[in-house]
Amino acid sequence: MSTTTEVIEVPICGMDCADCAAHVQHALAAMPGVEHATVLLSAERAVVRGDPALVTLPALRAAIEAAGYSVPDPEAAGEMSAVRASGATLTRQVFTIFGLIFGAVVLIVVVGEWLGLLEAVTEVVPFWLGASLVLVAGWPVFANVLRAAWRRQIIAHTLMTAGVIAALAVGQWATAAVVVFFMRIGDYVEHLTAEQARRAVRKLNELAPQMALVERDNGEDQVPVAEVRPGDIVIVRPGGQIPVDGIVVSGQALINQAAITGEAMPVEVGPGVQVYAATIAQLGSLRVKALHVGANSTFGQVIRMVEEAEANRAHVQRLADRFAVWFLPVVLGLALLTLLVRRDPLATAAVLVVACSCSFALATPVAMLASIGNAARRGLLIKGGRSIELLARADVLLVDKTGTLTMGRPTLTHIVPCHPAWNERDLLALAATAERYSEHPLAEAVREAARQRNLPLAAPDNFSVVPGIGIKATINGQEVMIGSARTLVGEQRLTPEVARREAEGGSLLYITLDGEFIGVLVATDTERPDVALALTTLRQMGLREIVMLTGDREATAATLAAQLGIAYRAQLLPDDKLALVRSYQAEGHTVIMVGDGINDAPALAQADIGIAMGVTGIDIAIAAAPITLMRDDWTLLPELLALSRRTMGIVRGNLGFTVAYNLLGLSLAALGFLPPIVAAAAQSLPDLGIMANSARLLHKDSAHNVHTAVQDEYQPHPGPQSAHR
Repeated sequence: MSTTTEVIEVPICGMDCADCAAHVQHALAAMPGVEHATVLLSAERAVVRGDPALVTLPALRAAIEAAGYSVPDPEAAGEMSAVRASGATLTRQVFTIFGLIFGAVVLIVVVGEWLGLLEAVTEVVPFWLGASLVLVAGWPVFANVLRAAWRRQIIAHTLMTAGVIAALAVGQWATAAVVVFFMRIGDYVEHLTAEQARRAVRKLNELAPQMALVERDNGEDQVPVAEVRPGDIVIVRPGGQIPVDGIVVSGQALINQAAITGEAMPVEVGPGVQVYAATIAQLGSLRVKALHVGANSTFGQVIRMVEEAEANRAHVQRLADRFAVWFLPVVLGLALLTLLVRRDPLATAAVLVVACSCSFALATPVAMLASIGNAARRGLLIKGGRSIELLARADVLLVDKTGTLTMGRPTLTHIVPCHPAWNERDLLALAATAERYSEHPLAEAVREAARQRNLPLAAPDNFSVVPGIGIKATINGQEVMIGSARTLVGEQRLTPEVARREAEGGSLLYITLDGEFIGVLVATDTERPDVALALTTLRQMGLREIVMLTGDREATAATLAAQLGIAYRAQLLPDDKLALVRSYQAEGHTVIMVGDGINDAPALAQADIGIAMGVTGIDIAIAAAPITLMRDDWTLLPELLALSRRTMGIVRGNLGFTVAYNLLGLSLAALGFLPPIVAAAAQSLPDLGIMANSARLLHKDSAHNVHTAVQDEYQPHPGPQSAHR
């Protein structure tokens, strides 16, 4: 074998779920010469490292096709991405309608069994036709079961597949069809979730810079970003997107870095300052020396991290799968024992039929979909039952600051006159007039504060932006300057109150009139309503660690964290947030991540439960997270946790009821008291109990008034929380 290795990326068509990705990865890893293979479900591609003499594209294509999937041609891959990008999105309306239809079908099935409609259909439709329909409809599921068996794995569908075979063996094809229906419903939900993950990656790629204005010997040239090389000088005009990671060579500008740091407040940059691709120059222009381009830029790494997060997320074995691991061998063992001891094939078939009934198929999905429907009414979009199961056992909450804990926009909080001739009202009126034509977010905060106080705003005689400092305006013949501390000159000194405001980490606007310092305006990003109450409730519900993550300054983060009584980590980039999620997971924690921005997307995808703020959040964050808060209401978070725990309690109750019923049925069937036909009919008896138990999740008050319920159940345990790791 060659001593060198090579990395090859291969696009793959046909993967709909995590099991599909695992199957392809197993096939690739088994190839001669492969050192490592990773299959990225959301990106629809595989990354393979190995001996270039053996690991070739034709060999990889053959292995993927042998596993039951395909490798598209480059042109076809581009067309496939474009078509899927225009496909239906996963929305609350879709899930609500889906849940209603599903509930109606389940009701028809139960009523059909109790009224004998299914039995009548079985008698009318020829068995060969009914069995053929079952095999065709269930083949994708049966194929997954066979693949799992080839890997020596037992999953929940293995148990239900055995039930399908047993039902067909005794002529009950309608019962087999019911079981297949519920298996396909579960696979459909997984397919929608996988498609949502792909949508997140596509949206990120759409936001990546596509073109760059580069200095050449013959002037300026507009070229694709892929043609920019490290060392090239890139020109960024006002309002333009920075196409590369690089160092500012000349110019001054305000840069919106929300795509990288998540902070809504723009930063001032000048020569020598590093800037990042996909950030926006709101005011001013720059000449930037390119350092990293395309996939090597910080934004390119964000895209890669989102793609890989799904593959790197720890495998979760579902409750139903764990149940099937021990229950199926028990059933098969009892059936074999019945055949050996009693030598009665009909009794053996009865054992398989009564144990593998559709009640097992109903036990989990009905409760999950009832919970999803209830959550949708409350403003919570949950994309599948896996998130509910994980949420019920979560113990760590990581939460983004700007736009999640806070409003995501500056609000004027303090007016500090520093000259005896000026009071708060007059100082604010002067500043709002000077800032009338400014596009800076802080200027809007000043104008909004003036509007709330009904202050009259005049128009300045002259207005201009001073790069790197602030703004300058002429009002009634006097020059007003508002901006950073650089507006102050000479021996001008700050009052103790201004110094204290600086230390607290707010954004300060210094005001001078004809060169004389007259006051300061302080703006902060205020916390959302009910955040403190929601966090207190979550702590009482047993979340052991709550940590705020932010790209903001240390002082600003410390002030807000102290107010909320939580830990914090400041000045984080997207890869820092992702690494922190992984570190908690490596310690065995189940992690909730709450965020709203592009920079949160990798951590949202990696976390066991990602929760996006749907009202204020970026589409990419919403697509990357399996749960979305559709209302701007933090009390939804403890309601969500309470609902997930209640749902899992009902799922366990359903499974327990199914186990008890089936054990009784197994005993009667094994002893010959339950003929196969009677066993098939007896399958429907637990359905009504499971439906009634799961329907409790549809009640409007099942997640309502959660604070009262939590305070009754949990005793507060006040005490300082660790603010470091």
